[in-house]
Amino acid sequence: MTIKSLLLGSAAALAAVSGAQAADAIVAAEPEPMEYVRVCDAFGTGYFYIPGTETCLKIGGFVRFQTSFGRDAADSRYNQEKFGGQSTSDWDSFSRAYISFDAKSDTEYGTLTGFFAAEFNADNDTDAGDSLIDVDEAYIQLGGLKAGFFYSWWDKGLNGETDSIGNVTEFNSIAYLYDGGSFQAGIAVDELEGTSTKSNGVGVEAIVSATLGGVSFDLLGGYDSEYEEGAIRALLSADLGPGVFQVAGVWASNPNAYWNASEWTVAASYAFKATDKLKITPGVQYWDSLRTGNDFNNDLSKWRAGVTLDYAITEGLATRVSVQYEDTDTVGGGSDDQVLGFVRLQRNF
Repeated sequence: MTIKSLLLGSAAALAAVSGAQAADAIVAAEPEPMEYVRVCDAFGTGYFYIPGTETCLKIGGFVRFQTSFGRDAADSRYNQEKFGGQSTSDWDSFSRAYISFDAKSDTEYGTLTGFFAAEFNADNDTDAGDSLIDVDEAYIQLGGLKAGFFYSWWDKGLNGETDSIGNVTEFNSIAYLYDGGSFQAGIAVDELEGTSTKSNGVGVEAIVSATLGGVSFDLLGGYDSEYEEGAIRALLSADLGPGVFQVAGVWASNPNAYWNASEWTVAASYAFKATDKLKITPGVQYWDSLRTGNDFNNDLSKWRAGVTLDYAITEGLATRVSVQYEDTDTVGGGSDDQVLGFVRLQRNF
């Protein structure tokens, strides 16, 4: 066999092997068409369809930096409750991140909602419990029926930062709200755990609301089965001139989970837009027969007046400044006054 014959035979064998391997080669599959996120406008802006479903999801939240001032401002509620307040600082700064997930879909029984929101708080005073992760809300809603952990109707306040017209405003609850457009009526059953020193009890809320033009009115009541006491609140809001005027009043039979600061109180505010970016909200509130122990004291009262400034720096970024002056009667005939408030910077998304 000559060298030429050997080379030709080797080349033929290699060609045969290469052909066989080429026939058996793995061919990559064609990529599946990508399913792009679709905008869902059925429930308002910001929602999108979860790929492969008919459920619409909205993700939102904010990042906040705030410096508060006032007597013992660095005392957290935890510190005050557990240790009676140990701070000697009249100012304190903290940061907060808030994120929410709102899932909605249409059903034969109405809109089905699942909502969850959490707060992440950062404060240097970690020993006092200021740095924590907190479930802000977590509930299921189908039509007018709502169940879970959420803010009650008592959480609604006036514009600005002057007023305080609710005590505990968040419960594990079951609520139903009938919405007739200009008229609403609802009832809720609340678990009152953690609102008193008594055993775990039940509270009942009821509300009726009406809106006519630029005027709206709420009448709200709550009954605390632990203390067997109740409270009633009325709130009126009306478009007036260049702004919105609001007034509210609360009365309680005795301290209870829904209202325990005083036998009665009245508050008012007026929010008006000075410019496209600046809103100014002065407010005032008066409390009569302040709580001492488990009862109201007819000899003690309190009042507060202040102003809140909101300024939109740019889209998604705003600042709020609150300055309040309050004067409180003390047991023995004296009074205690102070200036308090905060400066806040917040990025919403």
